[in-house]
Amino acid sequence: MNSSEFDRRFEDGESVIDALDLSAARRPRLDQRRVNVDFPLWMVEQLDLEASRLGVTRQSIIKVWLAERLERRRHPAESAVAEPTSS
Repeated sequence: MNSSEFDRRFEDGESVIDALDLSAARRPRLDQRRVNVDFPLWMVEQLDLEASRLGVTRQSIIKVWLAERLERRRHPAESAVAEPTSS
């Protein structure tokens, strides 16, 4: 199937999944690596309380909070606008 046919089928709402080689698909910058981190017990307890309150896993809340912090460091001007400052 050429690109024009692929585009036409996609635009017409037809499935194009059979034309894709998903065995070679990658998620750029989303490859995962397992790491071990030791936390003090009080932190684990607080993480578990917050995770339970939000209905998510401990791992999920750690990943979200770390991602938020890293994004703020990457884009400091945007995070300064998003966060209220104390007077």
